[in-house]
Amino acid sequence: MHRGQVSWDHGSCMTNTHENEESTAHEQSEYAQAEYTAASASGNPSTGEMQLADRGALRRVAGLSTELEDVTEVEYRQLRLERVVLVGVWTQGTAEQAEASMTELAALAETAGSEVLEGLVQRRDKPDAATYIGSGKAQELREVVLATGADTVVCDGELTPAQLTALEKIVKVKVIDRTALILDIFAQHATSREGKAQVAFAQMEYMLPRLRGWGESMSRQAGGRAGSNGGVGLRGPGETKIETDRRRIRERMAKLRREIKGMKAARDTKRTRRLQSDIPSIAIVGYTNAGKSSLLNSLTGSGVLVENALFATLDPTTRRAALDDGREYVLTDTVGFVRHLPTQLVEAFRSTLEEVTDADLLLHVVDGSDPLPTEQIKAVREVVTDVLRETDSKAPPELIVVNKIDAADPVTLTQLRGLLPGAVFVSARTGEGIAELRAHLSEVLVRPEVEVDVLVPYTRGDLMARIHSDGTILESTHEEAGTRVHARVPQMLASALVEYAPSA
Repeated sequence: MHRGQVSWDHGSCMTNTHENEESTAHEQSEYAQAEYTAASASGNPSTGEMQLADRGALRRVAGLSTELEDVTEVEYRQLRLERVVLVGVWTQGTAEQAEASMTELAALAETAGSEVLEGLVQRRDKPDAATYIGSGKAQELREVVLATGADTVVCDGELTPAQLTALEKIVKVKVIDRTALILDIFAQHATSREGKAQVAFAQMEYMLPRLRGWGESMSRQAGGRAGSNGGVGLRGPGETKIETDRRRIRERMAKLRREIKGMKAARDTKRTRRLQSDIPSIAIVGYTNAGKSSLLNSLTGSGVLVENALFATLDPTTRRAALDDGREYVLTDTVGFVRHLPTQLVEAFRSTLEEVTDADLLLHVVDGSDPLPTEQIKAVREVVTDVLRETDSKAPPELIVVNKIDAADPVTLTQLRGLLPGAVFVSARTGEGIAELRAHLSEVLVRPEVEVDVLVPYTRGDLMARIHSDGTILESTHEEAGTRVHARVPQMLASALVEYAPSA
């Protein structure tokens, strides 16, 4: 059974059930569906055509529907996928950017476990203050929901509480925005205690102003005099149920904030120890699903989870690796970014993102197979700049690594080579370009600064181990009193070796 058959059967059932009440709506939906089909059959219109057409009606975005091939009706019901219709407002930028944003929203919806039925874009100067897309277009959206049998509408933007409520009243199905969708994905992928606490805090911060209820269940007070609010058994603090819920959420947020602060202290301790070792630190940043974890595995040989999904990595992973000349360095994989990343997540994951501020080098991974890789670079740099501004830190040097060149369009790669002259082009999947990246890292990372000539006693094997791991040995010989070493080492280690320098 195919997805299209399911949606149209559902739509016909709804029409038969409410035949007398919604015959007019059904005729309108058939007319609207014919308009969408005719519009999509002409291919990709130009920017001018989109501006003219989208002023008059919602435009269907082709190629966003999720196909479920060769599944029975029983199997389909077992999947229990939410059936969603996407809707976005195109206010600025090119038509290509508008469609790329909708394609990304479709990928987010699929990652969250939804089946995308339809994608619609409207051209406006700015989103409607009342219903996001306007009351007339909201009625058209209702017709699409009826025709496809969708149970959820996902909006490509952050809606105000009033917009969510007004749009739900018109389309008569659940409405969520881009922020809620991303928070849901984070909640599904969080595994560590810190990650779960950060996501829970972000969700509550988002939910607090959007609490709403229906009827007396949310408006009834628990206190008051007999005869006015129920009397015996209902006297209390005088709060409505929604006020009580808000108070409980604030109390829970305060507890989570304390827990996250405690986890941050533990993370800061580990990071301080790494900084004291004078081992160079590299932070991998980049757009979600750009291949950061795959690159970490290629450089370190570790088995970090790699998944072709958005936000597969939420908890930072740190691994040691060695350069071609034997010098060690630390590589940290961080959470991926996305366009319009919710501010709640940036705040909640600040302790995680602070890995960026102490890095000696940022390895900025870009998906070379993406239609708009420069937009990815812009989005990532905006988040990194915000984090550096909040922590009052200096921006580390940046090395751009264009990944997935095995799946990228050759024309796009040629353009990127011209736009990013200092970038390294690799494929973490095939290994192409990884050797060149290692060589580039050897040149970029600062070499040990101090040259020492010391006689280390055999009882100080710990110092010899640090010389091997943190420095570069130029010459060594074994003598009766110890090991004579001529090496280049970090300043901190050189200070510890001063007492073993041979007397003049």
